[in-house]
Amino acid sequence: MQNGRRIAIKSTEEGIVKTATEALPARGDETILVAEDDTAIRKLFSIVLEAYGYKVILAEDGEDAIKKFMENKDKIQLVMLDLIMPKKSGKEAYDEIIKLRPDMKTLFSSGYTADRIDKDNMLKEGFNFIMKPVSPKDLLKKTREVLDK
Repeated sequence: MQNGRRIAIKSTEEGIVKTATEALPARGDETILVAEDDTAIRKLFSIVLEAYGYKVILAEDGEDAIKKFMENKDKIQLVMLDLIMPKKSGKEAYDEIIKLRPDMKTLFSSGYTADRIDKDNMLKEGFNFIMKPVSPKDLLKKTREVLDK
């Protein structure tokens, strides 16, 4: 305000300020098994989750996920499963994991379209799901949401 008049300034940084002030989810310390056949995505998920305090166990396919789960079933609080992987799909791995721990919290992910996922009848109503690509912030929010259920 100068000389009693208002000066309107259009901020090009409005989006940046809004993004910076949005609340991030609470940090975690839980152990998460991440099963993802894409090496780059597996590494990205690991980096994001570990930077936020989570302990991460990595698996490269559904079969490896079952093996790693059996080795660490008492430590793991959440299993993240890519739906479509070699050897065993995320759904097949889930079916075996749930026999060992019926209360296991699970978050499915996929880069495939909903048509493909529905066609293969992979997701039941009420399953936790996140679509790839996913931003680190959205990954952290969904992870915290599933853990807190």
